[in-house]
Amino acid sequence: MPGGRREAPPLQGAAAATMPAFRQVGEKQLPQEIIFMAWSPKRDLIALANKVGEVLLHRLANFQRVWSLPPSETTGKEVTALAWRPDGKILAFGLADTKRVILCDVEKPESLHSFSVDAPITYMHWMEVTEESSVLASCFNAEDESNLLLPKLPALPKNFSATAKIFSEEKSDEIMKLMGDVRLNALVLGSNSGFIEIYAYGMYKIATVTGVAGSCLALCLSSDLKSLSVITKVEVSPESEPEITYFQFDTSLLSTYLPEVTRMARKFTHISTLLQYIKLSLTCMCEAWEEILMQMDSRLTKFVQEKNTTTSVQDEFMQLLLWGKASLELQGLLMSQLTVKGLKKLGQSMESSYSSIQKLVISHLQSGSEALLYHLSELKGMALWKQKYESLGLDVTGIEEAITAVGSFILKANELLQVIDSSMKNFKAFFRWLYVAMLRMSEDHVPPELNKMTQKDITFVADFLTEHFNEAPELYNRKGKYFNVERVGQYLKDEDDDLVSPPNTEGNQWFNFLQNGSHLKESPLLFPYYPQKSLHFVKRRMEGIIDQCLQKPADVIGKSVHQAVCVPLYKASRSEDPTPHLFKLPFLWNDKTSNLHYVLFTMLENSISKIYILRRHTDISRSANNGILAIDFVSFANNNINESSGVSFYSCLDAHFYDDETITVVLSENSKQEGKERILAQLPLSSVYTKETQELEFTWNSGQRLDEQVDDIPTCTISIESQWRVLENMKAQYVAVNGIRKVSCVLSSNLRHVRVFEMDVEDDGEAEEEEEDEAAQHAGAELNQSVDNSDDSICAGAAQQAGETEEHEVSLDA
Repeated sequence: MPGGRREAPPLQGAAAATMPAFRQVGEKQLPQEIIFMAWSPKRDLIALANKVGEVLLHRLANFQRVWSLPPSETTGKEVTALAWRPDGKILAFGLADTKRVILCDVEKPESLHSFSVDAPITYMHWMEVTEESSVLASCFNAEDESNLLLPKLPALPKNFSATAKIFSEEKSDEIMKLMGDVRLNALVLGSNSGFIEIYAYGMYKIATVTGVAGSCLALCLSSDLKSLSVITKVEVSPESEPEITYFQFDTSLLSTYLPEVTRMARKFTHISTLLQYIKLSLTCMCEAWEEILMQMDSRLTKFVQEKNTTTSVQDEFMQLLLWGKASLELQGLLMSQLTVKGLKKLGQSMESSYSSIQKLVISHLQSGSEALLYHLSELKGMALWKQKYESLGLDVTGIEEAITAVGSFILKANELLQVIDSSMKNFKAFFRWLYVAMLRMSEDHVPPELNKMTQKDITFVADFLTEHFNEAPELYNRKGKYFNVERVGQYLKDEDDDLVSPPNTEGNQWFNFLQNGSHLKESPLLFPYYPQKSLHFVKRRMEGIIDQCLQKPADVIGKSVHQAVCVPLYKASRSEDPTPHLFKLPFLWNDKTSNLHYVLFTMLENSISKIYILRRHTDISRSANNGILAIDFVSFANNNINESSGVSFYSCLDAHFYDDETITVVLSENSKQEGKERILAQLPLSSVYTKETQELEFTWNSGQRLDEQVDDIPTCTISIESQWRVLENMKAQYVAVNGIRKVSCVLSSNLRHVRVFEMDVEDDGEAEEEEEDEAAQHAGAELNQSVDNSDDSICAGAAQQAGETEEHEVSLDA
């Protein structure tokens, strides 16, 4: 009947009789307003984020706090999205102020991995692929092979591990922990500026979808990878209210090449983690290099500036070496400024610092670079299999460039080892000679073992003085010093691309051979060598080339994603409070068994907030019957809660999918009187999608928004009997549920008062439950006397109330 509402007959809750009522297991008043809630998929844990930017983890029992991660300047203070990895071991959250995404370990509040994004994230969803595949098993075998062939990466030094939890433990399988199962899982991020990014294993970007209209409110990538559902808020014009719109994007390239995408993603994740490992190892090396090592340079520069003679510093030291006599000025420098004690300390610092850096280069930098070379070579092999990998954007030439860049980095690390080696030898001989000379000046006893100095030793020190003690006025203009005796620091400092004193390549036969042989210069078999550049420069160049090479597939896959469906749903009112939208409908759900996308949203009609269920098949080419249905909730059971009012209608405040068969809703009685009842109820989909409703099909008019066609949408009137519970003394507004663990958490409209329920209670617990209900009501009445009167205002003394609540918990959980 066009233009009129088509209704299915009211459905009594026949299916409901099997489900007992829910049992309250915890209640709390929290000191800060909660803006996000998300249950762990596998454990009785709920993650919360509050307005001050704190991320909290609570247990189901007594709503006990497990840990909290306070906001910080470095990570950020404005949490805007939250998602669990499907295995429940890692929690991801997005921060708007720093534009970062943090992956946090569920065991302890530590960041395992973090990365930056271009715009603040407004929603995140972490999905897992359901399809098992024999090819995926072969991926895992290939990885086992790399574990056999490559040495384990040594853990980073303990004192540095605070910033690099992923590499700190004495096990190198942290990367495997981050990647989880062999099956592909992907973190999908939606932003407020029209792009969506997909990160494989939450670590490496495999797709960038651009050109999405509006700011993302919700998204869901189907577990068969065929399509991506997105809900955005589109600003049509500055004057009019924004439109809430549903999009479905075709991501069939990912589903067609699932094994290839999985293998490529795992390789990318290994490579990006190794880059991070190399970067952190280099930071450790910079920390091992101490400022005291610059003392020699600065003292000598001061000496040049203050001395009155025209003799150069080099000649002064040469005279001391040859004749054993020093000028008065040099004596002053050595005895009063450098001192015997100071020289000893400098020598010890140099030795310990250089040997630490040497160890880090050999054990960390070299093993990390070799592993990087191995994985890039494997990636090159994959790229050459064009039939499988070309359409995903793997580019052989880009990977070859990356391999060459890693080779150059390994060469530069080896050069640093040679510089450290020669510096240690030179300084040892120089300090030993200078120590003896200073002891003689102060007429102290010289130990006989130090007194022996051969002609060879004298020549060695003379060569060192000739090479390192030349005054360089141009260096003073650049660095504020005349000398560069210490040669290791220049490789590690990030401020300079060019080395102050590059290694001397004169007389190096291999170097000369390469310079003179023109055909060898351009050979792809030889890694280019940058004698003038620092280690940091070569590392940055390597990172840039690898990032570029790994970025290409994300662009190619992103461009293959195209919009298949666009449905403008309704206009959003501007007067809404600015609470972050995770609590606000619409809500998206992917039914993995039936391969359906569900959208839950509410539209106001005759002052009743009705719930609407939109469903679409994940395969774009297929359609789902009952594309959209509206649901009317009428009074519960025969004895109405409010008997005098006859039939009561209920507005839907919040709705979430509990599992594939059930929706959990929070309802409010639609009466004009004060103290409206709030109700938590379960809505089985079997009572919505029945034979009667199957005949009611809605004809879409693509030229209109859905709220303009509201009268034509088939409506199903539901009266549920036993699957509900009145939420006494609580202005309930939002709900978070988990059907796997059979739990729900209800939050009040003031965002501070939570109640936790077990949804599926065994029958033998009913008597116990009644007693508990009485205790809970009694405690709830006391607890809420002062709370719900001011439910919409900010609670004064919230911490005190939280304390009171803790006292009541004993009776709540009796």
